[in-house]
Amino acid sequence: MQKIKTALLSYGMSGKVFHAPFLDIHPGFELLGSWERSKKLIQEDYPTVKSYPSIDELLSDDVDLVIVNTPVGTHYEYAKKVLLAGKHAVVEKAFTTTVAEAEELAAIAKEKGLKLAVFQNRRWDSDFKTVQKIIKEGTLGNLVEAEFHFDRYNPLLSPKAHKETANDGAGILKDLGPHLIDQAVCLFGSPKSVFGDIRYTRENSLVDDWMDLLLIYEDFRVRLKASFFVREANPAYTIHGKKGSFLKPRGDVQEDELKLGKKPNLESWGTESEDLKGLLHTEIDGKLIHEKIPTLQGNYFSFFDGVYDSIANDKKEPVTAQDGVKVMQIIEAAITSNAQRKVIDL
Repeated sequence: MQKIKTALLSYGMSGKVFHAPFLDIHPGFELLGSWERSKKLIQEDYPTVKSYPSIDELLSDDVDLVIVNTPVGTHYEYAKKVLLAGKHAVVEKAFTTTVAEAEELAAIAKEKGLKLAVFQNRRWDSDFKTVQKIIKEGTLGNLVEAEFHFDRYNPLLSPKAHKETANDGAGILKDLGPHLIDQAVCLFGSPKSVFGDIRYTRENSLVDDWMDLLLIYEDFRVRLKASFFVREANPAYTIHGKKGSFLKPRGDVQEDELKLGKKPNLESWGTESEDLKGLLHTEIDGKLIHEKIPTLQGNYFSFFDGVYDSIANDKKEPVTAQDGVKVMQIIEAAITSNAQRKVIDL
């Protein structure tokens, strides 16, 4: 099996939790190391890898793929440098800070024949995969509306300066927003227009921390909401169709287990609690159904499988640069909408 030599641009939380564990267990990748500016931590977890003192030294090594997992405001600069060095890239969300940046990265990758994927791992959350299955089966009939929530209760400001300093990459719209937007686009395609309401709700907050986006499609509507002031959780997914409804709480366990240092596997990984099953209330073949639906297994490993297949077998990336462009188009439209207090056509 071809080994894809891979390096990280950071070994903070995302590198340690979301990337290195999967690169380590996947037989198609060889984790070479990470760029580490001050703290030298990666060798504590992976003693045989390198700690690169600079991005230039990393790019001069025999690297095939680079994970751009630095703060959002640096994604464009570093991803462009990686692509111009002839390396494939995976870029964390938000892909960039503007549509123009996203389109330029996509164009460079295409021109150079390189693979460029966006790390939208939550397409492989257990809860979202279950919602996707229910919609695909058509048991709800023609959809009327859907509402997705990514809510937390956390009134305190983050200790990470880049998250709380006013900059082009900060704020909930470019942090949690890309997860919800990408899931909506993955299910329904790009909307016709967008209305955005974006607020600052925490004391002394310098960045947006509450969002309510309305995605307007021809025959239905999708609402995307995120907040730091939700003690009692709403359903993460509420979908209403002309035949029935499906309500699903957020239940994916992968992030929490990775933070605890648990190692992913291919058997039981991503199996959420039985008490978080979604509720299906619909009519099938004249029979009224009101029952809890088993949740599919989540697995971020599938994203890395897709990245491997794209590079080794010249397949399409699991989340393409064009997917990233679409998300940025909706983010930009939401910002404009919030400023002008009107619906923005895409």
